[in-house]
Amino acid sequence: MVERSRGRRSKTRYKLRKSLRDRKVANIRRVIQKFEQGDIVHIKVDPSVHGGMPHPRFHGLTGVVSEARGRAYLVKVVVGHKEKTIIVSPEHMLRQR
Repeated sequence: MVERSRGRRSKTRYKLRKSLRDRKVANIRRVIQKFEQGDIVHIKVDPSVHGGMPHPRFHGLTGVVSEARGRAYLVKVVVGHKEKTIIVSPEHMLRQR
């Protein structure tokens, strides 16, 4: 038997799915939003935008923007007892209110 493929989006059938109401073209406001260093953001993966998508294990976490890198941002997230830095594009981030 051939071993099963385990890509980056394996086991994410329900996590990376949009509701019927949201299945349309990506919102332009999320694409052009700007963040400053120190902003607190929520990571919400938009499955219709493949570029700059963080790993699905970071979906739903909150982090702090540490710096800008091109169009994307470096976000520090605490996972367990470790602080990790991930590269996320603005389409996959929401500003905390």
